Amino acid sequence: MLETALLAIIQGLTEFLPISSSAHLILPSQLLGWQDQGLAFDVVVHLGTLLAVVTYFRAQVADLLVGWLGSFRGQHNEHSRLAWLIIWATIPAALFGLLAASSIEQYGRSALVIAVTTILFGLLLWWADCRASERQNMSQLTLKQAIIVGLAQALALIPGTSRSGITMTAGLFLGLKRTDAARFSFLLSIPVILMAGGYQTLKLVQSPVAVDWLALGTGLVLAFVSAYLCIHFFLKIIERMGMLPFVIYRLLLGTVLLLFVFW
Repeated sequence: MLETALLAIIQGLTEFLPISSSAHLILPSQLLGWQDQGLAFDVVVHLGTLLAVVTYFRAQVADLLVGWLGSFRGQHNEHSRLAWLIIWATIPAALFGLLAASSIEQYGRSALVIAVTTILFGLLLWWADCRASERQNMSQLTLKQAIIVGLAQALALIPGTSRSGITMTAGLFLGLKRTDAARFSFLLSIPVILMAGGYQTLKLVQSPVAVDWLALGTGLVLAFVSAYLCIHFFLKIIERMGMLPFVIYRLLLGTVLLLFVFW
C-alpha cells in the first residue's frame, strides 16, 4: 500500500510539473526494486490527474465546452476559438502516439535515455525561460502557434521529455507569458490524458487480472489531491521565480540517473 500511495503522489505531481514523470517513476523500480503497479493503477491515477485539472479549471473548461458545441451552430467566440486550438494542437501527439508509441515503449524507456532527455530538455526549458518575452496572452494564440505547441507535445512520448515541460518550453519560445504557457499546457493535457486513459481502460477491460479496489481508491484520491495542489502552487511559483527551480531540479535528477547508469 505504501508503494501505491507514493507512486500515486509522484504521478499526480509530475503529470503537471515540468520535471518528467518517466524519470520519477523509473527511480523507485530501478533503485528500490518496486514492482509495476499494473494497468488498473495506471488507469485510476490518470483519472485522478484528469479530475484534478478539470476541477481546477472547471469554469474555463465549461466555457470551452459550451463554446465548442456552440461553434457547430455558427456561434463563435473566444472560448470556441480556444477549444478548437486545443483540438488542433492535440492531433500531432495522437498521430505520433499511434505511429511510434510501441517503438518508443520498447527502445526508449532505459535509464540512460531518460537521464539524457531529462537534462537536455531541462536545459532547453532554461533557455526558453531566459529569453521569454512574455508579450502574448493565451487568448492571442494563433492556429500556427497552437500546432507548434502540439508538435512539441508529441515529443513528450520520448521518456524523460516531460509533456508539461516541452509544451511550456514551446509556449515561452512563442512569446507566451509564463502563466499563460502553463495554463495552455494544462488545458492541453485534458484530451491527451483522456486518450491515454481511454486506451488503458480498453486494455484493462480485456485483462483478466484481479483488481485491488482499496489500492485503486487510494491511488485515485492521492493522485487527484497531489495534482490539484501541484497546479495551484506551480502557477504561483512561476509568477515569482520563473522556471529556474525546475530546471535545476531536472539537472540534478538527470545527474543522479546518469550516476546510477554508469556507477
